[in-house]
Amino acid sequence: MVRQSMACAAMLCLVPAPVLAQDDCAFREWTSYGKTTLYSHPAASAYLFTSTHMAVDADGAPNAYHPDNIGLDYLANAGYPDKTWWKDVLVPDPVDPEKAYVQPTGPYAGYLVSKTALIDASKADTDPARYVDAGAIPYLVYPGSFYRMTGTGRLGDLGFAVNLSTGDTSPFVVADIGPSRAELGEVSIALAEGLGGDDPNPRNGAGMPRGKMLYVVFPYSSRTHRWPLDIADIERHANELLGSVGGLEAVVSCGSLQ
Repeated sequence: MVRQSMACAAMLCLVPAPVLAQDDCAFREWTSYGKTTLYSHPAASAYLFTSTHMAVDADGAPNAYHPDNIGLDYLANAGYPDKTWWKDVLVPDPVDPEKAYVQPTGPYAGYLVSKTALIDASKADTDPARYVDAGAIPYLVYPGSFYRMTGTGRLGDLGFAVNLSTGDTSPFVVADIGPSRAELGEVSIALAEGLGGDDPNPRNGAGMPRGKMLYVVFPYSSRTHRWPLDIADIERHANELLGSVGGLEAVVSCGSLQ
């Protein structure tokens, strides 16, 4: 479990650390995406933004979608079978590419195989382990147009998220690409849990964490910390990178920027 108290991580162990004044923040205004302002660090490869919007993503979980619609998410949200874009979300059957591949064995036999944009290329296309499990790995989703912006980084980059309202924190990896013009703030089930969610439900949004979230991204950190990584690796490397910008308290001081 990667969820931790922000206060305890700051060695206070009382209440969540306060959001400090903007003047205490080393990050400076860099660019914008929609109504969201991005702030970059002048001496490190890092940027941050805040958001009160959150959507939860089940993609990559081996039990995300089922032909009988009993998966973590509605089958319609994968665009199957009526939308032409379902092959971006589900793995086609190699024998009949007009159908989605059904897992023949294993703990989730009968479920479809759901993709993420970030993959373990050593695994077969039909192996659920090729993709990033939304239920186990805290990950952030980039809107397509945000991903194409210069300087925002690439798949596999690491980051650190803080729920400024509750003090919950979690490292994360950038693992999926969403609709082109979506808002920032779509996260995996595991990241929603790490930020204070209670059994987040991709079908109806129940159990989602509430409050203002701050996300620190370390663009191109994937060049050094290459995917695949396990949760322990993600947590260790993200905390090391967080230290390069002053640590938890330093980024929390930026919470009032927007």
